[in-house]
Amino acid sequence: MKPGKGLTVVAAALSGVLALSACGGGEAKDDGPASLRMTVWSANEAHLKLFNEIADEYRKTHPDVAGITFDPLPFDNYTTTLTTQIAGGNAPDLAWVFENSAPDFVASGALLPLDDTLKKADGYQYEDISPATLKLWQADDKLYAYPFSTSPFGVFVNTDMVKKAGQKTPAELIAAGQWTWDNALATAGATAARSGKAGLVIRDFDYKGWDNLSTFWTGWGAQAWSEDGRTCGFNSPEMVEAMTALHKGIFTTKALPGPGTTADFFAGDAAMTVTQISRASLLEDGGFGWDLVPLPAGPKGPYAVVGQAGVGVLKKSPHAQQAADFLAFLTNPTNSAKLAQFFPPPRQSQLTAETLAKTNPKLKPEQLQKVVIDGITSGVVKPSHAGQAELSQQVRAGLDPLWQPNADVKAVLDGVCAKIQPLLAK
Repeated sequence: MKPGKGLTVVAAALSGVLALSACGGGEAKDDGPASLRMTVWSANEAHLKLFNEIADEYRKTHPDVAGITFDPLPFDNYTTTLTTQIAGGNAPDLAWVFENSAPDFVASGALLPLDDTLKKADGYQYEDISPATLKLWQADDKLYAYPFSTSPFGVFVNTDMVKKAGQKTPAELIAAGQWTWDNALATAGATAARSGKAGLVIRDFDYKGWDNLSTFWTGWGAQAWSEDGRTCGFNSPEMVEAMTALHKGIFTTKALPGPGTTADFFAGDAAMTVTQISRASLLEDGGFGWDLVPLPAGPKGPYAVVGQAGVGVLKKSPHAQQAADFLAFLTNPTNSAKLAQFFPPPRQSQLTAETLAKTNPKLKPEQLQKVVIDGITSGVVKPSHAGQAELSQQVRAGLDPLWQPNADVKAVLDGVCAKIQPLLAK
């Protein structure tokens, strides 16, 4: 799909849904029990197995629901595919929504308000949900998506590979008070040179998903745009310094794989990867020694970045109320605790190392505390903005010249701001 076409589809889908939803009501209801479909980003077998187990349990006491299907959409073009379905009249009943699309989905009128359903659900304990996790999904005192996963980014480490390269492990650097981006990139570069494999991979970046670089540049105090969303931050001194360090790590020290190179940490192809704990299920027992540690400190000190996904009910679903009822079941205290092994919950009572350790056998309580709980407490959410689809395309296009060995970092970042400042100022 050409870049402009994806943007058009997203914008048209959301504006079209807004117009349709303003007409009121859902689609005509089918006769007989409902068949629900929920789009998700993950095709991971362990994730889908748990979803299906919860759905089967729900159906035992809800004869009005004949089936619940979880529909994995490719991560790279998840939102484009979802909005294409909506625009084409094939909207799911429930949908996973990424944080970068939250402002558009919440404002579009596409989603059903959930407050009443969740608060009235037996034993739901709505007040246990951390208010901070709800902000992105609220408008006019209504909640339009449940903050299904509030997941800080951490660094998974192949300790076997790092040790074999004669490098200190991140755990050893942490103990010495030396876990910084300078040292992390040095370790990654040295390990890559010795092993012939990749050093550090920022998962899901792949020179396209630029917002994942916020896990890096936030350490310099950089932001994509100002807090009010009206001023570009890509050409700030902090961002220039951060992106200069990243560029050097890619093209000079070879700490990160270059453009066109793929490396899967979980297959043993990289020494380190920046990602979230939901990926821990990809680790195979006996594959290699590994660790999970917080993001390295940047020049501004320690920090955390959080990815957040919500699950909402499409207002135009012919079974919107059944879908909302299932969402209440899927996210009740019991099932929230089960899902916590992959998706850190927004429930305050469940955000303890002891509680999370019960459903995260691969992770140690210390790892859960330092990466997940502390990260949720202090982390900033990845960039999001109204009109994110158009902004994202422009940022990606503006950054393309940066991924060359001889790039002028400051000039490239000035170019990014030239592209997006008119959009931010609207």
